[in-house]
Order: sequence, then C-alpha cells, then structure tokens
Amino acid sequence: MRLLLLGSGAFGLPTFRALAAHHDIAAIVTQPDKPAGRGSQPTPTPVGDWATTLPCPLFKPPNINTPEMIDQLRSLNADAWVVIAFGQKLSKKLLDGIFAINLHASILPRWRGAAPINAAILNGDPITGNSVITLADKMDAGLVLATSSTPINPSTTAGQLHDLLANDGPALIQSVLNQHSTNSLNPITQTESLVTIAPKLSKSDGLLNFSLSAELCRRRVHAFNPWPGAAISLANTDLKLLRVQDEQPETTHSAPGTLIDPHQGLVACATGILRLLEVQPAGKKPMDWTSFARGRTLTAGMPLSPPSYATR
Repeated sequence: MRLLLLGSGAFGLPTFRALAAHHDIAAIVTQPDKPAGRGSQPTPTPVGDWATTLPCPLFKPPNINTPEMIDQLRSLNADAWVVIAFGQKLSKKLLDGIFAINLHASILPRWRGAAPINAAILNGDPITGNSVITLADKMDAGLVLATSSTPINPSTTAGQLHDLLANDGPALIQSVLNQHSTNSLNPITQTESLVTIAPKLSKSDGLLNFSLSAELCRRRVHAFNPWPGAAISLANTDLKLLRVQDEQPETTHSAPGTLIDPHQGLVACATGILRLLEVQPAGKKPMDWTSFARGRTLTAGMPLSPPSYATR
C-alpha cells in the first residue's frame, strides 16, 4: 500500500517505522525544525530526524494548508494518509476524498485533546488505550475505526504509558489499513454526551499541593512524569518527584506537606501519606530516595514547599 505519513512527536515513531518496513512510503510530513538546546540550534522533530534515514521526500511546511502544499501532497496519489501527533490541523480542502486516519492515545470519546495520557492517570482511570479514527473538522471527533485497551497500574507514569501505547500503535493501524483494503471497516460514531477533554499541560500544572489526599498527589506525580514534573523544594533543594506510593496509615498528626520520616521519605498529605521513592534534584540525575537523603540534614516536620522558580 502506498502511504503518506504525517507526524512530529515520538509517539508515532513505532508505527511509522513498522509501516515503512512493509509499505511504499510516498512522503513524510512533519513540523518545521525549532530552536533547542543551549545554542538554540534548529532541531528536527523526532519524526523529522528519523525520516532522513529513508529515501522518500520529507516536507516540513509551516502551514500544510497552503494551495502549493495541498497540490503537492495530493499529487502523490497515496492510498491512505496516516496522521499521528502531527501538530497542525488539516483542512477540508486538503483531505477531500482522501482516506486519512489518526492514532489517538485514548479510548474515544474519553479524553479528546492534547494530553490524553496525562489526563487518564490524573483522573485515576483503570484502563486507557488507543483509538484509530477518521479526521474530522472538530478535534478528535472522527469516526472510530478501531480501539485497543491497556490497564493503568498505580505505579505507571505518563512516560511509561506513552511508550506502551506508542508500541501498541503499529498493529492497530495495520489492522485498519487491512480492513480498508478489503472494504470491511465498521466505523462507529462517537457519543458526544460521553466526551471528556484533556487540555494541554503547562509548567504550573506540576506544582504539588499536599492539601490533597495522598492518592491524588500520587496521581499528579505520575501523570506529570516526565513533563512538566511534580516539583517541590526541600532543604533549599528543588526536586522533581518521579515515583511515589500512597499509603493509608491509621493516624498521622503531621501537617500536610511536612516530612514525617526523613529516612523512609514519608510526607503527610490531607489524608494518607505519600512515600517518596524516586526524585531528581535540579541539574542532577534521577535517584532513589535513600540516595538523596544520605548525607543531608533532614528532620521530621521539615516542610516541602513550592520550588524556587514558583516563588520568584
């Protein structure tokens, strides 16, 4: 099958690699390079970087919906367009008469929007998955062509779930392409009354509030790992909390947001206790709590406060 691939983020790479190994890739479209790093050097997207290893054309249009790009992409005569985390809306004129599908990291209509993986963990969903949908004028509102599911464990971080769902994508997309080639697809209309929205994250989302329950704090830590990261300051050191565990002791008389046991990394919350398992001091590598606490003067009752950048 002759395919046009449109994507930017790392989420689409496993699927795109699998498709490139078994199909004729007409071209790849990604977002333009953006400044990154200390020198603000132009840096390609993950998909753009990978695409340079292939013999097919690579396009990086600032606006995919210009008349020139529309004509150029449609003239490739691809049998299907596969869109994964591309980052630009595709116009009706561009898509007219095209079989175009999108891989979205949720079981739609739950968690339409920019951050479905984070939203699923943040809201305590027991399962999530992928959906393959047609492209629609309204965000993530297309017909559902296939879904998959995977459980969310209490210890699962957004980064881990991202990789699980990314690796689930190739088989799901291929099944839809196979059904398309045999005219056996069974599209399902999404139920609008069941729609939930997963908005784009900001750095301020990572500020941790221990006046919440330990369970909600654990969800926030794992939902925002790796970005924006659940951030606190302890003993004049900014930390990202990477992995934690919520516990329900019989009683605790400590104020929320204070260290109960510096050796075990226990922190009081409004209800329950948060056990700090893995942290990352600013400018350093991730480490377990025992390694962080070793050699530091940490005492019971010490407060965990907002990070320094939040108080400037």
